[in-house]
Amino acid sequence: MVTRRTKKVKSTGRFGVRYGARLRKRVREVESTSKTQHRCPKCRMFKVRKVSVGIWNCRKCNHTFTGGAWQPLTNSGKRAISTIRQIEERRYDD
Repeated sequence: MVTRRTKKVKSTGRFGVRYGARLRKRVREVESTSKTQHRCPKCRMFKVRKVSVGIWNCRKCNHTFTGGAWQPLTNSGKRAISTIRQIEERRYDD
């Protein structure tokens, strides 16, 4: 009889009972967000995968860009992009 031990804990089942429930839950969240496919900022397709820490690549248009360690766009990155757009709009309005 084979038992399934990772139905609730998913990818953190490999840790067993070690490291505490709260840390394993955090690891599960980080791994699930980093390993899912994200939207490409260039072609808008859900084909972006993580290459290494902070480096992301779109498998459709082969666009490589930098981002966060676990997500391609972080909150501070989104804020910086919007600030740059506002500055460019002001420059072209004058």
